[in-house]
Amino acid sequence: MPDIFVTMPLFKLRFSLPIIIKLLSLRYKESKMNKISLIILSLLAAIFVVSSCADDDSYTTSPKNTLSFSEDTIRLDTTFSTIGTPTHSFWVYNRSGDGIRCANIKLEKGNQTGYRVNVDGTYLGPTEGYQVFNVEIPNKDSIRVFVELTSPLGITDEPRMIEDNIVFSLESGVEQRVKLETVAWNATILRGGLQVERDTTIASEKPVVIYKGITVAEGATLTIAPATTLYFHADAGIEVAGRLLCNGEAGKEIVLRGDRIDHMFDYLPYDRVTGQWRGIHLLEKSYGNRITFTDIHSTFDGIVADSADVTKDKLILESSTIHNCQGYGLIAHNCRVTVNNCQLTNTLGDCIAIFGGWALINNSTFAQFYPFDANRGVAMRFTSTEGPLLSFICQNSIVTGYADDQLMGESEDSLVAFNYYFDHCLLRTPKIETDDSVFLADVIYENPEDTVIGGAKNFVNIDIDNLVYDFHLKPTSLAVGTANPLTAADADRQGKKRKELPDMGAFETDEVKENE
Repeated sequence: MPDIFVTMPLFKLRFSLPIIIKLLSLRYKESKMNKISLIILSLLAAIFVVSSCADDDSYTTSPKNTLSFSEDTIRLDTTFSTIGTPTHSFWVYNRSGDGIRCANIKLEKGNQTGYRVNVDGTYLGPTEGYQVFNVEIPNKDSIRVFVELTSPLGITDEPRMIEDNIVFSLESGVEQRVKLETVAWNATILRGGLQVERDTTIASEKPVVIYKGITVAEGATLTIAPATTLYFHADAGIEVAGRLLCNGEAGKEIVLRGDRIDHMFDYLPYDRVTGQWRGIHLLEKSYGNRITFTDIHSTFDGIVADSADVTKDKLILESSTIHNCQGYGLIAHNCRVTVNNCQLTNTLGDCIAIFGGWALINNSTFAQFYPFDANRGVAMRFTSTEGPLLSFICQNSIVTGYADDQLMGESEDSLVAFNYYFDHCLLRTPKIETDDSVFLADVIYENPEDTVIGGAKNFVNIDIDNLVYDFHLKPTSLAVGTANPLTAADADRQGKKRKELPDMGAFETDEVKENE
């Protein structure tokens, strides 16, 4: 329980007339103020104190005099059962024209709902029956009330409304109420984290909240079943020395996200804020990882893949999303990765960075519209700076973002392999002046005017004010109908069958672009 609900003394400093005169004497003695000025100031102070005391000491029992509140209904954010909410406060004002004394202020249902209330520094606990007596609010004065909730486990696993009232009983007999409302949700809470030493499956219809993270030991496999949502506490993530299988399905996606389900601001839930959890780390000895139909978002790094044997699959990422990362989306160090039908978007670092090794990318969308820092990375980076780039093939994909150049290829040594190939891609980069078909085939260069601050002509919605993004294609996008039918994936990110003339990127449109 926060300290605020243990003790919160409210200091109301009241000066007597002799003290005020003494303070004034000391103040003005230093400035050699004359005695006449001191007497005048003392009289003014006395008048002020007397008038103030008169206001403080006058209390009415008229039912016409009532309190007003900064909020008449307190709606705390959705919370998991047994996990406390952030503290919310509101003000109680007396604007009635006379002092008001509350005979008592109480939490109506006592200990039945899990709410905790502090009124003007007094915690409403069981000793006094969850109430406080004789609370005085002088005219034109106010008090502050603090509320939080730790909901008990519910009967069902479905989200449910937890309701209560704070009742203000005035001496006049008038009762006023402030309503309390919170949606609470039962969850499986793993406070000690999860150590996977042997093959383990996580399958849960209700939320799973994870503290301290998940570690998968070498030789063990962690399988996450379809329709499972894991909520990671700050600094928690998944560290894999063995193998990770996220077996999501179309319509039954796996979701990996942070555990903050409240709001930073009214318009901004924490789920849209980056860096809420640590992400996935595939260690050196980890192979055979497969992530399908999985939504990974609001993390630090989405996936980090350590250097490994490039002849063995490190990661196959299919029909998945990595979005809104405070670090990289996917960063692979000299290993073997496949990315198919995926969306990697909005990262402070690069959306995808391949540092050597082997990579095959198909029908994916890489879009760099990271909103929290102008010093963001690019949508796609591939290099031979950490090791030879044996093969980097990108086909039927979109690489775009705010900056004029979202594609960075880096090679520092001409003797180190640097093999790349782009086929049927929409690229936001200055035109590469080469006729060498070894590197490029049927590439469309995006017009700088197609990406503007506040939105992109390619996508359905780029809302930087509310941080809402929809990377489905508009029918007018140059990516519609321009993928290679011979190499395009059979279905898109959501499992929708692609058209005879398929689209570039992760999502297939329903509409066919009109001939211009």
